Amino acid sequence: MRPWLPGLLLPLLLLCALPAVAQDAVEGTPVSELAPAQAPDAVVPEAGRVEAEIRAGEEDDERIAAAVTARLVRHPDLQQVTVAVNAGSVTLGGEVLEDADRERAANLANQVDGVAEVVNEIELSAALAPRINSALQQVQARLVRLVAAIPLLVVAIAIIWLSVLFGRALAHRPMGWLRRHRDNPYLEALVRRLVQALVVILGLVLALNLLGATALVGAVLGSAGVIGLVVGFAFRDIAENYMAGILLSLRRPFAPDDHLVVDKYEGKVIALTSRATLLMTLDGNQLSLPNSLVFKSVVLNYSANARRRFDFVLPIDPAQSIRDAREMGLAAIARVEGVLADPAPSCVVDGYNTKGLDLRYYGWIDQRRNDLGKTRSEALRAVKAVFGAAGVHGPETVRYHREETGPVAIPPLPQEPCGDTSVNTDIDEQLAAAQRAHDEDNLASPETDPKPLPEPPPPR
Repeated sequence: MRPWLPGLLLPLLLLCALPAVAQDAVEGTPVSELAPAQAPDAVVPEAGRVEAEIRAGEEDDERIAAAVTARLVRHPDLQQVTVAVNAGSVTLGGEVLEDADRERAANLANQVDGVAEVVNEIELSAALAPRINSALQQVQARLVRLVAAIPLLVVAIAIIWLSVLFGRALAHRPMGWLRRHRDNPYLEALVRRLVQALVVILGLVLALNLLGATALVGAVLGSAGVIGLVVGFAFRDIAENYMAGILLSLRRPFAPDDHLVVDKYEGKVIALTSRATLLMTLDGNQLSLPNSLVFKSVVLNYSANARRRFDFVLPIDPAQSIRDAREMGLAAIARVEGVLADPAPSCVVDGYNTKGLDLRYYGWIDQRRNDLGKTRSEALRAVKAVFGAAGVHGPETVRYHREETGPVAIPPLPQEPCGDTSVNTDIDEQLAAAQRAHDEDNLASPETDPKPLPEPPPPR
């Protein structure tokens, strides 16, 4: 080995060992002996604050747990609930008998100051004996409350019963007032029902208030509104007929016994009910028309005016004298019983063609005394008899022959016995019976008794 090599290696070894020796010296030196620039001033205060916050959080959790537990133990049904609190988050465990107890425990825990959230892990108890005991206790408590409320229940029932009687008695006063001011039977019935319903509703509210169930009134009214809306859509036709019956009764376009033509239906009025208009056809059949149809249709009332006109056509040969035929026919019609002198009978030429002239005769009757069909038939027979006696004939294919009903002299005009022209009473007895059957719900007339049957005509 060369002599200068050891001298070179020794300085190199010292240089390599110097950093390690300096590091050991620094780590082994106490903090207090370090220079001010090397002392970790920021580390010590932060660690102390964290430890203080942890201790404060633990104390707050203990306070929350104690407060929640104190609230729960006050309720016998919640004494089996466990409470665990971590950083303000409350976890509820254990078992209860009812689902309502789970909600109550969570609400009680939320009421404690400082609770951040509530985790409800309470389970319903599946034990048979506690659940049976709970059900029996509930039934017993309800029976006790029911027995205690019997006097109040009796008083409430008495209030409702008295309200029904009072409403029924009070409903008669508006009916008399309406009869003096407006002769409308339906309006009387409507006011009577409204007054009675208002009194009964007032008594029901008082009874519920006495029983402490006023909240039930709002629920019932709300449900009634919804149910009424649904029923209105479901039974729209029924509601429409009912409203049409109200309007028909207020307007009163007809009365019982009136002879009507509604749309394509014809008959005499039996009654107007809340849902239908009852007619009796001239064949004696009962016809029920919906009020909405009657209200929206064109109604022809033959009985609104006592006077009614009839007409018929007789053809004559074009070679005959129109003036003579007209005068003879009018004179014959005027002699028919039931034909009014004012307005007097009239005649017009209704048509002309190669086969003949059509003479249309008109006459008026009083429907209260004579029947239109019978009078028209007698007038037609009388004119035909006059034409036959006077030699007035129709077209080539039509000949008027004299009827062997009495002596005829021309001139003067033939004096023939007149047939029956009295009011037709074929269906009057059936009509009166049907009206008596609907006396209670008839809204079309203020009369309570049906009209008497007309007397039969005297024999000729």
